[in-house]
Amino acid sequence: MENICALWVLLNLCFSVFIMAGIARGDVSYSVPEEMKIGYVIGNIAKDLGLNLNSLSARKARIDGEGTRRKHCDINVYNGELTVSERIDREGLCGKKSVCILKQELVLENPLESHRININVQDVNDNSPVFKKGVVKLEIRESAVKGSRFLLEEAHDADIGTNSVQSYTLSINEHFSLAVSSKAGGWISCELMLDKELDRELEKEVTLTLTAVDGGTPPRSGTVTIHVTVLDANDNAPVFTKSVYKMVPKAALSGSLVSKKITKKYAHASTH
Repeated sequence: MENICALWVLLNLCFSVFIMAGIARGDVSYSVPEEMKIGYVIGNIAKDLGLNLNSLSARKARIDGEGTRRKHCDINVYNGELTVSERIDREGLCGKKSVCILKQELVLENPLESHRININVQDVNDNSPVFKKGVVKLEIRESAVKGSRFLLEEAHDADIGTNSVQSYTLSINEHFSLAVSSKAGGWISCELMLDKELDRELEKEVTLTLTAVDGGTPPRSGTVTIHVTVLDANDNAPVFTKSVYKMVPKAALSGSLVSKKITKKYAHASTH
């Protein structure tokens, strides 16, 4: 008796799997750029699946979001077109993933039938490079030697591939240039390189503009201000205005003030 019951359960399970296999049909795939307007036609799903156009309305054809209540697409039951029904933001859906697949499902009733829809969401250049800070502050001692490098924070771009940051430029100045190198994974290292020594006595501050540019068409860019404060170094010795002072009057009394000018003067001296 137990064997008969087990066989009955197994037959019912196989029958259910067979029925479900008949309900869930093959996948259909499309590609669509992100941020397309509502109503944009992705493709004719009725034609691609070989469905009877006249039965779509009677069978209450609809699009459901797979694994979510949100549905980004809709079907026109009169012509079978699959259209964009709400904003498709690739960055919001997939972040920095190289491939972004939006999964939807076409459902028909009487009899129940479903088709999986895979939509490859393509990246468009809708984001500009952004730096974390509006101003980057650096302190560099005037004794820094030519060729010294100072690492800068890279800009971030929500887009991927060529639509992400591809290059950096620095505003024209007499002290600094950029040293840029590509790293694994498409990351770009950016360093400020000293081309001409600093002199605090001549220039206490240097202001630069760093620009990040992506590879989109047209390209987008973002900027950040670099504020360099030149720190003092003990690079000057105290200097008198004269090597010898002769200012003692013949009749001067003991304790008399000889001259206020015989004090030390610092010609281009350091503040220390």
